[in-house]
Amino acid sequence: MKAALGGWVDMHLHLTDPAFQGEEAAVLARAWAAGVQWVVTSGTDLESSQRAVALARRFPGRVWATVGFHPHEAGQWTEASEAALEGLAGDPHVVAIGEIGLDFHYTFAPRDVQEAVFRRQLRLARRLSLPVVIHSREATAETLAVLREEMPVEGVLHCFTGDPELAQGGLELGLFLSVGGMLTFKKMEALREAVATLPRDRICLETDAPYLAPVPYRGKRNEPAWVVESGKALADLWGVDPDEAAAVTGATARRLFPRVAEWERSREGT
Repeated sequence: MKAALGGWVDMHLHLTDPAFQGEEAAVLARAWAAGVQWVVTSGTDLESSQRAVALARRFPGRVWATVGFHPHEAGQWTEASEAALEGLAGDPHVVAIGEIGLDFHYTFAPRDVQEAVFRRQLRLARRLSLPVVIHSREATAETLAVLREEMPVEGVLHCFTGDPELAQGGLELGLFLSVGGMLTFKKMEALREAVATLPRDRICLETDAPYLAPVPYRGKRNEPAWVVESGKALADLWGVDPDEAAAVTGATARRLFPRVAEWERSREGT
């Protein structure tokens, strides 16, 4: 059967979060019913990365995985974990190294440790020719400085909140940006204004589920099905039909994650 290329894409969520434990299949069924074509579930440490890969194997072509250490978990990094991560990244269901980066809001790991682990994972991604999914919170200048020093890097700045410095710096580095539920929040006009100025072919959609549920579900556990609400908000911002927004952002996600595009091409005509 020919692989379908339509529908929405949720390029970043956390299906391995305890909030979804035992409900993964039902959550995904609701996403497929809502018109979501495929999703990418992100690792945040070694264990969640292993479980992300297991989920992707369970739902081939519909669920993909990223593997990596979130800055909150940077203190867990060891030489052994790096080797294990590299092994996981060789799985064909893995599309990127992530979620990686810097978070200076909570500083669950010391800043110098976060930066060192960020750099190690960027170098791992380069070595494996994989893109990266980048987290940056209250660390714009530091994130961009590391990325500039570690180029060439391909990837996405996930959960973009409207920071013009981060947008400009990321685009100059050739990175994509992803937006989600915050695009629907009443008080996020600055984000909408920023997104309206960005090149449309550099924007992806995400939920970051179970976090940041969009209006009208705000305050509830977010789900991949609700990427459609963020997609409709983006379509309104662009002044296009939701189907066009889905097509544009889906094509962008496929450029971001070549392994998905390669798998879909392999399925054409079968």
